[in-house]
Amino acid sequence: MTAVDWVTAVLLTLGALFTLIGTIGLVRFPTLLGRMHAATKPDTVGLFLLLFGAAFQLPDLRSAAPLALVALFQMVTAPVLAQTVGRVAYSRGETDEEHLVVDELAEAVERARKDAPDDVDARDR
Repeated sequence: MTAVDWVTAVLLTLGALFTLIGTIGLVRFPTLLGRMHAATKPDTVGLFLLLFGAAFQLPDLRSAAPLALVALFQMVTAPVLAQTVGRVAYSRGETDEEHLVVDELAEAVERARKDAPDDVDARDR
């Protein structure tokens, strides 16, 4: 085995472990926000490690361009989507607030509720 093969083996193993840990967290965490964190952060890092490990086996840098696009797409979509869904769930009261250590959104959500019009049709005018 060459040094490149060893690096690939280590990166692929680490990527698989990160993904496995994220999956276990997805099943084990009790709250919506915890599950979304477990579904995005470790899986994104795991995918990056897997793609980087696969890139070591490619013949040249040009062949790795599609892998870089996959990594970019994952980085742009998954964490941003999870944060957006978490914020919507929080604003609708679908989160378990006893598990929150710091509640940084409470003031902003309360202010938005005060400023919102009472009449739904008022937004259409």
